[in-house]
Amino acid sequence: MGSAHRDMRRARRRGGLADRVRPRLIRENGVVREVRVPPLVPPPTRGSTADIPFTNAAEAPDAVVLRRKAGDRWEPVTAAAFARQVAEVAKGLIAAGLPPGGRVALMARTRAEWAVTDFAVWAAGGVTVPVYATSSADQLAWILRDSGAAFLVVETGENAETAERALAAPAGSGPAAPRPAVWVIDHGGLDELAGLGRAGGEEGDAAVAARRAALAPEAVATLVYTSGTTGRPKGCVLTHANLHAEAANLVELLRPVFEEVTGETPATLIFLPLAHILGRTIQIACLSARIEIGHCPSVRPDDLRPELASFRPTFLVGVPYLFEKIHDTGRAMAERMGRGASFARADRVGVAWGEAALRAYDGTGPGPGPGLRLARGLYDLLVYRRIRAALGGRLRYAVSGGSPLDPRLALFFLGCGIAVYEGYGLTETTSAATVNPPLAPRPGTVGHPVPGAAVRIADDGEVLVSGGIVTGAYWNDESATEAALREGWFATGDLGRLDADGYLAITGRKKDILVTSGGKNVSPGPLEDRLRGRPPLGPCVVVGEGRPFVAALVTLEREALAHWLAVRGRPADTPVAALCEDEELRETVQRAVDHANETVSRAESIRAFAVVEGEFTEENGLLTPSLKVRRRAAMAAYAREIDRLYRRKP
Repeated sequence: MGSAHRDMRRARRRGGLADRVRPRLIRENGVVREVRVPPLVPPPTRGSTADIPFTNAAEAPDAVVLRRKAGDRWEPVTAAAFARQVAEVAKGLIAAGLPPGGRVALMARTRAEWAVTDFAVWAAGGVTVPVYATSSADQLAWILRDSGAAFLVVETGENAETAERALAAPAGSGPAAPRPAVWVIDHGGLDELAGLGRAGGEEGDAAVAARRAALAPEAVATLVYTSGTTGRPKGCVLTHANLHAEAANLVELLRPVFEEVTGETPATLIFLPLAHILGRTIQIACLSARIEIGHCPSVRPDDLRPELASFRPTFLVGVPYLFEKIHDTGRAMAERMGRGASFARADRVGVAWGEAALRAYDGTGPGPGPGLRLARGLYDLLVYRRIRAALGGRLRYAVSGGSPLDPRLALFFLGCGIAVYEGYGLTETTSAATVNPPLAPRPGTVGHPVPGAAVRIADDGEVLVSGGIVTGAYWNDESATEAALREGWFATGDLGRLDADGYLAITGRKKDILVTSGGKNVSPGPLEDRLRGRPPLGPCVVVGEGRPFVAALVTLEREALAHWLAVRGRPADTPVAALCEDEELRETVQRAVDHANETVSRAESIRAFAVVEGEFTEENGLLTPSLKVRRRAAMAAYAREIDRLYRRKP
């Protein structure tokens, strides 16, 4: 029996864990319209996120809370050492003149210094304003001006140059904001701040203690600027109470299950950008629970694989792209070894195993039969163990968010012995608003509300969220706040449905709905997600607003294309321009289109496509840092290709 499935069955037999959270379903006209889940942790009445390092140091000073990469080794950092680093930088910020409530912008990739700086800002009574390391000078200038940041901490000399351009930009209407002080991590900026802090002696210690004591749960903790797929990013105001509602309830929901059913101490490698709320709240949750964390500054699979192999996490939080690439890499490796057909059979067996295992777990079927068990044992030796090895060898659980995960892929990983649970959330809901229950997964859905939250489906199908995780305002934007918050509910802008058991499925993005010239409403997101999951396709854009039919622009993912060419004996340096009308490639793309069209009616299906040159990247402005397509930018960049699509007959 697969290890992940066996773990779930064992935990279910033990009882208790599966019964801790019982969602309350509210039906209207026989249909579930609302789901509420009671909190597992009560709201805080005092204190703040700033207390976490110091509480850990007082209660378990020798506990390892994170590991830093030093050469080929992951060096342990104890709770006492981490709290000491945080305190020194916090004292330095106060000595440098940070007032209570002052904003500190932090522009860096995912690394241990991010965690130190974030908690130091809070310990100094400040507000962290995260900025993606890939942000342009224009984006940074907007965030600095809108937030009124007094200080700016950046990672590299290149980031510092971006900051100089941002600070030199005209301020527009109104008086210019004071120039923030800048520290560069790679140039010893945190050491400089720590030196300022040590120079303050006991007075500095007292100042940090006083600032922490003055923080209440309702105090603003962070301004997180949305990635801005359209228009200017908005600053989402999140309080210490918001962060507690998210992190504490997720820890209480997931940790007991993950620990008890595996018998291992949880550890995770954080690689999502910490400027994104999902990576950030995972970090806060792990530090509050003393779950060991490591950091990797890149989400690129080639960069991530060696770090996973050396850190060996027990669980991960990622995006569908990661799981798609792990699957595709396994397939490509098998094909290079002349075992492509074997991998295809392993894929089918893994999915069949996952389906049978879930039916048995739900009590709706007998589970995998002898033939399936035998086949799984064979392919575990040939394929599945290689998949597990690519993820470090100890991984048993993963959480996927950011966009929908192909249910078939989730079933395949379950067949490999890794249970992948989908979740759903936004910056405004402090990351996860829903997650699949760890003892009752349902592939194809994003689960139940996190404990302490509620989800409702509005009359027009929009997903509404309420609870302690929901923001109370956008910074300096009263009209946006009033538009998004309605009688205690946050309007997400996403469309969804609740099934009979209260599991949420996301069906599209409200503002992205295309209306064809025939009046058919089409949600492009699900089609794009299914296209992207089929190699060698990269990010895609589905179009059709005001047009007679739906079409798609298709990019090619560089590594997957190289493999596609190699398998067919073609030169690796074949330019994409020579492949745009290649018959064999178009047949490959057509199969991906057919796969996407399986989920929609003919009127909503993709009737034509164009393979286009170039890639969608953060650098060219066509992807957000969280790997979402900037739809307007992509459509503007490829306007001529779109027009040509509609001049052809589909």
